[in-house]
Amino acid sequence: MTRSWVDLAERVGADLHLELAGTGSRRAALARALREAIQEGRLAAGARLPPYRSLAADLGVTRNTVADAYAELVAEGWLTARQGSGTRVAERAAPARAVRVPKRPLPAGGAAPTHNLTQGQPDASSFPRNAWSTATRRALAAAPHDAFGPGDPQGRIELRAALADYLARVRGVRTGPERIVICSGFSDALRLLFGGVVLRGTLAVEAYGLAFHRALLTADGVRTVPLGLDGHGTRTEELHEHRGVRSVLLTPAHQFPVGGPLDPGRRNAAIDWARARGGVVIEDDYDGEFRYDREPVGAVQALDPDHVLYVGSASKSVSPALRLGWMVLPEHLLGPVLAVKGQRERWTSVMDQLTFADLITSGAHDRHIRKMRQRYRDRRNRLVAALAEHAPHVEVTGIAAGLHAVLRLPPGTERVTVNAATKRGLALDGLAGFRHPASEAVPFDGLVVGYATPPDHAYAAALEALCRILPPPP
Repeated sequence: MTRSWVDLAERVGADLHLELAGTGSRRAALARALREAIQEGRLAAGARLPPYRSLAADLGVTRNTVADAYAELVAEGWLTARQGSGTRVAERAAPARAVRVPKRPLPAGGAAPTHNLTQGQPDASSFPRNAWSTATRRALAAAPHDAFGPGDPQGRIELRAALADYLARVRGVRTGPERIVICSGFSDALRLLFGGVVLRGTLAVEAYGLAFHRALLTADGVRTVPLGLDGHGTRTEELHEHRGVRSVLLTPAHQFPVGGPLDPGRRNAAIDWARARGGVVIEDDYDGEFRYDREPVGAVQALDPDHVLYVGSASKSVSPALRLGWMVLPEHLLGPVLAVKGQRERWTSVMDQLTFADLITSGAHDRHIRKMRQRYRDRRNRLVAALAEHAPHVEVTGIAAGLHAVLRLPPGTERVTVNAATKRGLALDGLAGFRHPASEAVPFDGLVVGYATPPDHAYAAALEALCRILPPPP
């Protein structure tokens, strides 16, 4: 039987949808749908139902079908019917189960954290509301009519063109709009590439990385093997030791989370391996705009656009709430990625794309980045100064760029320090959680401190809490 839906919000004060499904009569289907709505609490006790004629017209059934369904539920005690008062849900018809919104789980300490120094998040209070609002109005006024039609799974040309110019200017990426595919961030890029089987086989990854990404890959049946890591970055020369590997995931501008750029020789080694193996380097440029004490390191993609797949997003530069990212693809991967992305449900909001394009072309994005770069540099400096004063024995690394720092702790103190932070309401990450379980890299105790996360007014207190939980000198 075909399904019909009706929105009764204007009549009963709630957003209610009735689904007439099943193989029985329309009367039975309607009675069942109303009964379920009452049981689930979508129709509250005392709520007035629409007149027979109105509901019959909305559902495409006869007036007698509605009258008979109402009468059945009145007889069962679900509804009451009185002259002049209409048909209402009976007061005693309490829902069989309450609809509850699940609460976010609390940390091990039992209370929500007072201070947040977790990595991977920009300061949410710094979102450029005025600039975004202005860009939205301009983008909406300038948008062609076809922007609001089915669209292109590759993404709006306005954004792809803006990104091609921006990435060339800021990151040295060599591309045109035709090589760019818009996605919903780096995780979505991984799902498109590996969940869609665009890339097959074992993936080489860095010894330290985001466990969430490894979990996504594992869920898609992808085996990962770790590459070693030292003071010069990921040991890309180890790629030749893995015969079944044809793709590698790297964070060459600022290794995540340990920090530091990939050594030029190892960049070239990765490119040489990809050419010889017919493979691809996936470049995660997650925070390439934020550098402080050195010249920016250009994208590896510029060395060989046919063997490097560049991925970026607005998550660190603007907001992770946008769910807006991009892939710069080698030509031979463009068609397969678009074939996987063809479902409209996987597309990114057209208005967000048009607004971000305007933000870039108007110069507002550059202004926002310069402002945030100075703010995060100041925060980084305050972190370093606080540690120099209160914990000079703790080494701080990975601070020339990015939005987090790694604090190297005395051996054997990481776990107890993370536990102490949790008990004092301080959220941060231990370095051990980022290490690949199969890595042979020599582990060291450390904390990953996201100095970009707290709003300005809360940063000083967060630093004080951090210094209180650090272990004493060995």
